[in-house]
Amino acid sequence: MLFLKTVLILRPMAKKILFIDRDGTLIKEPSSGNIDTWDKLEFYPHVFKYTNLIATEFDYELIMVSNQDGLGTEYFPMEDFLPVHNFVLKAFENEDVHFTSVYIDPSLKEDKSPNRKPRIGLVKQYMNNADYDLENSYVIGDRITDVQFAKNLGCKALWLNTHPGLGMKEITDTEEVLRATSLALETTNWQSIYQFLRKNS
Repeated sequence: MLFLKTVLILRPMAKKILFIDRDGTLIKEPSSGNIDTWDKLEFYPHVFKYTNLIATEFDYELIMVSNQDGLGTEYFPMEDFLPVHNFVLKAFENEDVHFTSVYIDPSLKEDKSPNRKPRIGLVKQYMNNADYDLENSYVIGDRITDVQFAKNLGCKALWLNTHPGLGMKEITDTEEVLRATSLALETTNWQSIYQFLRKNS
């Protein structure tokens, strides 16, 4: 009698990602200009509580993706940006919220850079990569461009729609199409995002 030994090689599960915007999502969007001074820095309400729960309870890789218009120019010098930005990252680290990678595009929207959200140039490495499960990943952001970004990546959007109309001039699809195809949640608070992820993780 012939006995065959079967060996199972198990691949590690593909990682799910939360692509998280910065301004308007983790910290409040200023009424004008960039966040280049300390007096403009204000964290989004309850963001530490719920991002901590998300980071400690669920198995998502956290990636920050942010457009910072004109960063590095005389109007928005790097030396004004970095102290505030590094403080933001450290504040989240102190709450056990760690970003695996931080991607920042400094272009202006008229530049039409392939790296500027909603385009995916900055994070193209995640596309068609068996190590990542984009279908079950999400983009969290406050602009309709973040919803378009989610569609372009092949994942879903969790939209903090606190200022309706933000980013409308930079999307290629209509808002109705994006809502139908890419939007998993529309809310104004982080508690709803946490509850959604708890239900769907």
